[in-house]
Amino acid sequence: MPIDLSTSLIVMPALNEEASVGKVIREALRELPGIRILVVNDGSTDETSRVARDAGAIVAELPYNLGVGGAMRCGFRFAVEHGYRNVIQVDADGQHDPAEVPQLVAELATADLVIGARFAGQGDYAVRGPRRWAMVVLAKILSRTARTKLTDTTSGFRASGPRAVALFAEHYPAEYLGDTVESLVIAARAKLVIRQVGVSMRERSAGTPSHNPVKAALYLARVAVAMTFAFLRPKISVTQREDNS
Repeated sequence: MPIDLSTSLIVMPALNEEASVGKVIREALRELPGIRILVVNDGSTDETSRVARDAGAIVAELPYNLGVGGAMRCGFRFAVEHGYRNVIQVDADGQHDPAEVPQLVAELATADLVIGARFAGQGDYAVRGPRRWAMVVLAKILSRTARTKLTDTTSGFRASGPRAVALFAEHYPAEYLGDTVESLVIAARAKLVIRQVGVSMRERSAGTPSHNPVKAALYLARVAVAMTFAFLRPKISVTQREDNS
């Protein structure tokens, strides 16, 4: 049975993605009938907003660069204000396959937050060096915190159900790795149900990756700092889980 996406919103943070965002939006609208897309222009200096609007997306303009966390909090607040039950985070660079969105949304029937995991048996995506070591350590720690097996805690391909949307609209962290690691800790400590499904990762359709070897060498230390701040935050309570039918 096809998944009803009429109450779901794709939120797409974008920083100088004019070369790819239009193609990503058009593909998503073609693959996902009924979906709406919000592109959050995170302080771009190029034509990202114009290209996104021309392709059929709603665009929210941030006055300056806040990072993915700040852009996603804007998206969650937009979803709450406009009555969307579910939010799906999709990258603007084309690495996430919109055809896999329905399987993430389907899992929201019994979960609050669903991660599209790159290391769960789908595709051939690989990470090496310090970033890979950090990901393995993070997966072990956060699997215990979330009380479920997680293999890709830094994935930005995620679906949030009603309880997670309400929580993140008020408390989504904007710090480095907050949009991935810290948000998982916040959700787990709020007793949200977290799950993962295997997805494939594609090559960027344009532009350059955000990480290089120098940044990768600093990744382990930054992860440690992010984890420390995540567990220092007070626990947040949310209402009982809604039926996502």
